Amino acid sequence: MVVGIIGLGIMGLAIAENLIKDGYIVYGFDILSRQRHKLKKLGGYPTPSVGSLPFEIEVILTSLPSSQALHDVSSALSTQERRGVVLVETSTLTLDDKKRAVKLLKLAGIQSLDCPLSGTGPQAKVKDLVVYASGSKPVFNRVKSFLQDFSRNAVYLGRFGNGIKMKFVTNLLVAIHNVATAEALNVAKNAGLNLEQVLDVVSDSAGQSKMWQVRGPRMVKEDYSPMMTMDLWQKDMKIIKAFVEQAKTKTLLFDAACSLYSQTIASGHTNHDCSAVYETIKKSS
Repeated sequence: MVVGIIGLGIMGLAIAENLIKDGYIVYGFDILSRQRHKLKKLGGYPTPSVGSLPFEIEVILTSLPSSQALHDVSSALSTQERRGVVLVETSTLTLDDKKRAVKLLKLAGIQSLDCPLSGTGPQAKVKDLVVYASGSKPVFNRVKSFLQDFSRNAVYLGRFGNGIKMKFVTNLLVAIHNVATAEALNVAKNAGLNLEQVLDVVSDSAGQSKMWQVRGPRMVKEDYSPMMTMDLWQKDMKIIKAFVEQAKTKTLLFDAACSLYSQTIASGHTNHDCSAVYETIKKSS
C-alpha cells in the first residue's frame, strides 16, 4: 500500500518507521526539513509540500500540533482531486477543528476518519498504541488493517467525533495519573524508601498505572527529555477543559492537576516532558 503521513514529529515518524518495516511505501511531509530528512533515512520518501504527495496514495495520516496546521493541510488538499482517498486524522484537536477539515476535504473527494491515538512516542515505536476510530463504518473497514499495522488495537467508536471525545476522557485520566505518580514517588522518597524498589513493587500492585510504568522511571531519574513537552501538554489540557465545560461537568482532580502543570511551566519546564511535574511536587513538600 502507498500511504502518506503529514506531520513527522515524534508520533508521525514512529508510525512511518513501523509502516516502512512492514513493507508500506511511505511518502511524508513536515514543515521542518530535518524531519523530512529523518523520513528519508528510514527509507521513506519526503515531499516538499502537502500538494506534492503522489496521487497513487490510498491513505493519508495526519499527526499535527495545532488547529492552524490542520486547516493549512486541509486547505492544500482541498484544491486537488483525490477521490476515494481516506484521511486518518490522529491529532488531539477540538471536534470543531476536525469538522471544519472534513468540509474542506470533501471538496477533493477525500473521506475522513477521526482517529486520535492513545499512547506516547516510545509506545508508538513498539506499536503499543490504541486507535480511537470514528466516522463511517465502511470507510473504517477499508483501512482497519492499515490502522492495525501501526497499533496494538484499533477500536471503532461510531459516529465521527466519538474518537476525539474518548481521547479527551483518556487524557483527563493521564493528566491525573501523571500527577498521582509524582506525588506517590515524592512521599516514598521523603519516607526513606528505595525508589527503584518502589517502582518495581507498585508496578505489580493495585496502585499501578500506565503513567506509573512510563513516566515513573523518568521521574526517579529526573529525566525530563520530551516525550510530550509541557507546552504541547498544556495545549491538550485547554482543549480538554473546554470539552468538560461543554459537557457541563465539574472535574475537581483534573483542575488540581492543571494548576500543577501551570506551575511547572512557570518554573521553566516549558520544553521538558510533562513528567517534570515531579519537580513541582517535590518543591511543594
